Amino acid sequence: MPDVREKQREVRRKIIRQWAKLPKAERQSMEAITEFARTAAQQNDNAFIHSHRDPYEKIMSWLLPRAHL
Repeated sequence: MPDVREKQREVRRKIIRQWAKLPKAERQSMEAITEFARTAAQQNDNAFIHSHRDPYEKIMSWLLPRAHL
């Protein structure tokens, strides 16, 4: 189980870094956040195999505090 947690931490860091690299204009709307989260969930679905939470919802919880909407 520690390997699973570490993998999820790595994916979380990777997704947040990708989000932060986007131009600010592309991080300003709920639609942009939603689209990015859905894409990230699909691309990293293997990192959430042991999670009880929906990957999309989990990623949204990481991004929304950083969105400054």
